[in-house]
Amino acid sequence: MPSRARLDEFIAVVEAGDHAGAIERYYTEDSSMQENAAPPRVGRDLLVAHERGVLARMTHVYFQRRCPPWWRGRQRRHSLDFELTDKSARCAVSTRSHCSKWRGDKIFRERFSTIRPGPKT
Repeated sequence: MPSRARLDEFIAVVEAGDHAGAIERYYTEDSSMQENAAPPRVGRDLLVAHERGVLARMTHVYFQRRCPPWWRGRQRRHSLDFELTDKSARCAVSTRSHCSKWRGDKIFRERFSTIRPGPKT
């Protein structure tokens, strides 16, 4: 489990919008990320490339925590509201549950589940 200072650093990087940088610095080399029932993406380099690709297609990325995160052993959970607007002005809004498992001071497994899909405009 990471120290409180390490977790605060990670949260600050993510909240500053440096999502790819957070993956580079706070995920293990063999980490995986899974969206809903899709197969997991595996490997930090692939995760960083995917994140950069998604962000490059967006003009607006907004998220807000719905409640404080909670810990159980090496697992951290929280819920986020997301709003993503792509370059063609399509907007997707959703609420997602986020679960991460830590190995030492880095994330090695992460899963997102959509709780409440919002309307696409």
